[in-house]
Amino acid sequence: MTKKNDPAPVSGATPHTAAASGADRAGAPPRRRLIDRHRVIERNATLLLVFSLLVVTVGGIVEVAPLFWIDDTIEEVEGVRPYSPLELAGRDIYIREGCYTCHSQMIRPLRDEVERYGPYSLAAESMYDHPFQWGSKRTGPDLARVGGRYSDAWHVDHMNDPQAVVPESIMPSYAFLGRRRLTGEGIEDLMKTHRLVGVPYTEEMIAAARADFRVQAEAFGDTDELLARYPGAQARNFDGDPALTEMDALIAYLQMLGTLVDFSTFNAAASR
Repeated sequence: MTKKNDPAPVSGATPHTAAASGADRAGAPPRRRLIDRHRVIERNATLLLVFSLLVVTVGGIVEVAPLFWIDDTIEEVEGVRPYSPLELAGRDIYIREGCYTCHSQMIRPLRDEVERYGPYSLAAESMYDHPFQWGSKRTGPDLARVGGRYSDAWHVDHMNDPQAVVPESIMPSYAFLGRRRLTGEGIEDLMKTHRLVGVPYTEEMIAAARADFRVQAEAFGDTDELLARYPGAQARNFDGDPALTEMDALIAYLQMLGTLVDFSTFNAAASR
């Protein structure tokens, strides 16, 4: 029985109230939110792994696939050439001794780096590097432009006793490189291996590899053919020892870094 002053029953209701009351009356569970659905993935390791791999795969394809249709991923820059046999051997010694763990070879296009190290690095300068030596840590300075910055004698002293030329250096001594002789044995196979991954070594270069290897470290060698095959290569006795050593090869590599491109005439827009 309804009292006279009681409010009349409400004939209408808001959608939210109607839905909620309908769900309550029917005994149906409340509608699940998006965050509740995501918890299912978070609590299932296998499902989370599958979806993570799917996301990484799609993201990787989106980033990498377009590069196959771009012709100018690496700009063409005059002066860039494959390493000479001696430089290539020196680069392997550089990698073998772990120099890349303390020295990078990538100058970023930032004002402080350009003012300290020189023009920023170009992708073309690393086009024949397998693997590249960009690095991710600088315990020591960047070496992308170290070629010609110091004399051969400075490099020899630095390798023999780093603290003698840079007192605050924590670099270990590499004096043993001056005692290890090199004959060029296996340099042809090394060049053939690099050719497999795209370095344009010709049959002529590989056939003359042993001779080019020796003549580049001679004080008064006939370097005409060497320079014809590798323009800009520096040829001399790098460590002062008449014998050809690992020190010669490493210094030949270091003295070449950053010297192939003439940045006084380089036009970034013209190289694209």
